[in-house]
Amino acid sequence: MKTHPVKIWDLPTRIFHWVLVAGIAFMWFSAEISDSLMDRHVQVGEFLLALILFRIIWGFVGSESSRFGVFLKSPGNAIQYAKTIFSRKPSWHAGHNPLGGWMVVALLLTVLGQASSGLFTSDDIMTEGPLYAWASSDLSDWMSSIHHWLFDVLIGLIVAHVGAILFYRIFKRTDLISAMVKGDAPWPEDEPVSTELKFRSAWLALVVFAGCYGGVYYGLRALV
Repeated sequence: MKTHPVKIWDLPTRIFHWVLVAGIAFMWFSAEISDSLMDRHVQVGEFLLALILFRIIWGFVGSESSRFGVFLKSPGNAIQYAKTIFSRKPSWHAGHNPLGGWMVVALLLTVLGQASSGLFTSDDIMTEGPLYAWASSDLSDWMSSIHHWLFDVLIGLIVAHVGAILFYRIFKRTDLISAMVKGDAPWPEDEPVSTELKFRSAWLALVVFAGCYGGVYYGLRALV
């Protein structure tokens, strides 16, 4: 089957993906390896909260392949797709496949929950979340437990996500990483779906992110 490269992912979605990867890596390093970076841990946590809020909004107003209404299929559809996953026959999706779409939602909600719970936590030594003063001791302890538990959940999701990428690369000969780097993916020449994708301006994405970051940054400081 003849294929040609087509644009699948817009620049804002790709930047979001790789900045999130770097941010999560830093959050792990600053919490587990270098305690001296805990102040930065809080700051990056606020940034990631804004980043997740941006992606959620972009999932409604952004480019077609990034919209929840496009890539998020019914559970039944995802189950049917899962039954064919071990077929070497390529399956073409202008964005996330039915299983990948639900993985995206799980990752977004997990990072959102972890970033939000971190606002109310304290290490009982030097570092406190921006909203720690608003929480009772019991609430702060509960949020700390959720914060740590969700990180374990996040690690599990990341392992599953990376495992799926390797599975597609080795078994199905589909390079998902390249598409998320370059934005292009191979597509059958006789399939017109790819040409129908609608993309939104990167400037719109910048405005949306600026609004999210400004809302988080100034909103938190207005509450302190």
